[in-house]
Amino acid sequence: MTRLSEEHGAINLAQGMPDFEPPAELISAAITALRSGYNQYPITWGQQNLREAVARKAKEYNGIDSDAEKSVTITCGSTEAVAAAILALTDPEDAIVITDPFYENYVPDAILAGAEPVYIPFEGKELRLDPERLKAVMERRPRVMIINTPNNPTGRVLERSELKLIADLCEEFNCVAITDEIYERIIYDKPHISLATIGNMHERTVTVSGASKTYSVTGWRVGWAIAEETMSNAIRKIHDYLTIGAPTPLQEALVTALQFPLSYYTDLASFYRKKRDFLMNVLEDSNVTFHEPEGAYYILADAPPQFKDGQEFAHVMLKEAKIAVLPALALYHDKKLGEKKIRLAYCKKDETLQEVEHRLSNFKI
Repeated sequence: MTRLSEEHGAINLAQGMPDFEPPAELISAAITALRSGYNQYPITWGQQNLREAVARKAKEYNGIDSDAEKSVTITCGSTEAVAAAILALTDPEDAIVITDPFYENYVPDAILAGAEPVYIPFEGKELRLDPERLKAVMERRPRVMIINTPNNPTGRVLERSELKLIADLCEEFNCVAITDEIYERIIYDKPHISLATIGNMHERTVTVSGASKTYSVTGWRVGWAIAEETMSNAIRKIHDYLTIGAPTPLQEALVTALQFPLSYYTDLASFYRKKRDFLMNVLEDSNVTFHEPEGAYYILADAPPQFKDGQEFAHVMLKEAKIAVLPALALYHDKKLGEKKIRLAYCKKDETLQEVEHRLSNFKI
């Protein structure tokens, strides 16, 4: 859709990629690192000062105790952290539980590992996980369950009661959790809770996050995985053979980012809340129904009834309104759940979203 957006001169709401610059201090830190000799291979599992900064952040924000030497691995984005964890912790034919819909890389990661994806859907208007269906899935004794909160594409922020159920089932059926928390700072009305802080999940959770979304540097590709020592060692081995290491100067620069004051993060959430509310009002004015996101920066919406599915709606939006959105069908295993859905990313400048409003006002849905 990004390629088609460029081809048609459209506004790109299809990809979760900001059209604005990251904080100026972060750019300056990267330039300083480049000029200060940080241009060769890093320690494969990450520069020590960044691992220490991640460990401090995990303690202060997530409530997770971690050892920078033994538990923190710096990766090429959170996407690689998830892939490395899956490859490290599963054997061929193991089952992996994946929520439906899902971030697009989880299923290919499972396939690359030779594992079998097993799906648990977000259901109903509230997009919740059904406890009985979840228990039935866990009775298959999966090796891994992947949790993404705040969630892409639904915008759900899993509540403590939901995470407690997942924790109880993981312990009961000896399952490891990989939690993708890349949107952890982009939250609106609910607190972000890390699964690793619930019950005994600290020992059986790989907590994944990264720089891309919090600091608007999706092209830097620096993420991290936090896990107890045995799992961390396995992840480090896979990571080493996948990529050797994340970019050295950008690791150095991100030490600066992880020292930003609390106000940066409260301002970030407010910044995205305003964009969310603006785009929701635009969709309401255009008679497009949607799920209100609790976190992350996507809106999952329904194609109007005159369109046969989300793909047709996206095609017409691209051609006639010059707005690119993502047909969400590609993010669903159960195609009936996703056939009418589209996803819109609102990590865009205010003037970009205002132009979306203008184009939709001239496009009679």
